[in-house]
Amino acid sequence: MVTTAGSGHVAGALGMADVFSALYFYLLRHRPKDPFWDERDRLILSCGHICPILYASLELSGYFAKEKLTTLRQLGSGLAGHPVKEKLPGVEYSSGSLGQGVSFAVGLALAAKIDGKAWRTVCVTSDGEQQEGQVWEAYLLAAKYKLDNLVFILDRNNIQIDGHVDEVMPCDPLRQKYESFGLFVLEVDGHNIEDVIDVYLKAMVLHSRPTMIIAHTIPGKGVEFMQNSPLWHRKAPSTEEGEEALRQLRVLDKKALI
Repeated sequence: MVTTAGSGHVAGALGMADVFSALYFYLLRHRPKDPFWDERDRLILSCGHICPILYASLELSGYFAKEKLTTLRQLGSGLAGHPVKEKLPGVEYSSGSLGQGVSFAVGLALAAKIDGKAWRTVCVTSDGEQQEGQVWEAYLLAAKYKLDNLVFILDRNNIQIDGHVDEVMPCDPLRQKYESFGLFVLEVDGHNIEDVIDVYLKAMVLHSRPTMIIAHTIPGKGVEFMQNSPLWHRKAPSTEEGEEALRQLRVLDKKALI
C-alpha cells in the first residue's frame, strides 16, 4: 500500500500488526457485514498515521474488497493518509492532530456508560502522543468516571518523526505515571499474540478503572532494514525496497508455519 502510494507510515504499522491481528480476529466484537451494528466495540486509532495496518485489518475482516487497498492516499479514496469516519466502513474516528483520539475515546466510553451500553471502547495510542498535554487530562477524566469499559493500548515503539522518543521528550516512567493518574496498567510483548489476548481479557474483567496496556513493539517488525529506525517512521519504501520487505515477511510467515 505505502509503496504504491509513494508516501505513508510503514514502521509503526508493521510494529502493530500482531496487536491488530489479536484485536480484529479474536478480541473485538464487530460485524464486517453490518459495520454500524449498535453493539459493536469501537476501536479508535488515535495515532492515525499507522492507518495502513487498520486498513489491512478491515479488508482481511471483510469490510471491503482487497482491490481498494491500492488506492491508499489517492484523491477521492476512502483510504486517506489518516482514517476518515464515514469514508470507509469500520472506521470509527477521523484522526489528525496526535493525542485527540485519546480524548475522543474517553468521551465515547463515558457516553456508553451514561446510556447503559455494553460495548467497549479500545483506543490505540502512541508513545509520541504522550508528549501531548491533553492526553493526561483525558486519563484523569477516565479515572474519575471509572470507565472500566475503556482500554488504551499504547504502542511503545520508541520512535517518532523527529527521532527516538526518549531523545525528543522522555516519557518514562510511563507505568508509574499512568498508575498515579488512576489507570490499571498491564505490560506486554506486542509481538506475542497469545500474551496480547491474555492481557486484554484481564482488562475485560476489571471493574471500576480504565486499563492501559503498554505494548512493547519493534517498529518495522519483520523487515531487517526498517527495524528500530526513526527514518522509517514516515518513509515510503521504493519498489525494490518494498519487494525486499515483502520477501522478508514471507520468509517469517513460512517459518511460523513450521
